[in-house]
Amino acid sequence: MLIVVANLSGCQPLKKAQKDLVEFNADRAYQDVEYQLSLGPRIPGTSGHEQILDWMESELEAENWQVERQELRINGKKVINLIASRGVGTYILLGAHYDTRILADHDPEPSLRDDPVPGANDGASGVAVLIELARTLPENLPVAIKLVFFDAEDNGGIDDWDWILGSRAFVRELVDKPSAAIIVDMIGDADLEVYYERNSDIALMEQIWQQARNLGYENIFIPEFKHSMLDDHTPFIEAGIPAVDLIDFDYPYWHTTSDTLDKVSPESLKSIGDTLTAWLLDKE
Repeated sequence: MLIVVANLSGCQPLKKAQKDLVEFNADRAYQDVEYQLSLGPRIPGTSGHEQILDWMESELEAENWQVERQELRINGKKVINLIASRGVGTYILLGAHYDTRILADHDPEPSLRDDPVPGANDGASGVAVLIELARTLPENLPVAIKLVFFDAEDNGGIDDWDWILGSRAFVRELVDKPSAAIIVDMIGDADLEVYYERNSDIALMEQIWQQARNLGYENIFIPEFKHSMLDDHTPFIEAGIPAVDLIDFDYPYWHTTSDTLDKVSPESLKSIGDTLTAWLLDKE
């Protein structure tokens, strides 16, 4: 049965059979984490940073997304956000940062604190989820979507860097605001637990957590407040845009040299991808 709804985005509603065919490929997302690590550090200004931009752009264009690089300056720094768009009209934004931290300054081994962070969970996991969603989300979603890969999120407190530069610059330039912004960050942890984040929009969190319960992920999405985060959702909240930060901050390898592939789980990536897919498909 085709359910007809008011459609302000110009997209067509989905049949139930189409919904049943949508499958987030966890193994492929995990391989995307592995590929990102093979590029080395994705620090702004490095070859790894340029290579990941080229790779993301290629993957997104192959799935018929409209892709643009947004080059901006903020706080004296050049940032390059990558924006993939599908549909017209009011849109939902899904975001993740793709850069990695210059220094592993939380490493328990002092001699390693000047090394870069590999960024398997802190960086690559969020990117992998968005790239896999780009492959698996139907082109005729009931809402318009932007996937935004933010630069320069992760180097606050080092020299003259600040946090969340890419997302701050993005929101500064916004003309057409999203109806909602969902950020995924550090969501590949093999021991994944995603709590309510204290600065996030409660109504949006309740919707997303309900979808997780429907899918059997209630042990991962825990409807209790825990952390208060400064993350890429912050500029959206400050601009009056409903936003949610999906993050597991109880990650012992944060900003260490041990943030490596073996700490990431395909099952964790899938729980996030499945939940966001269900939430988006339910928008009709």
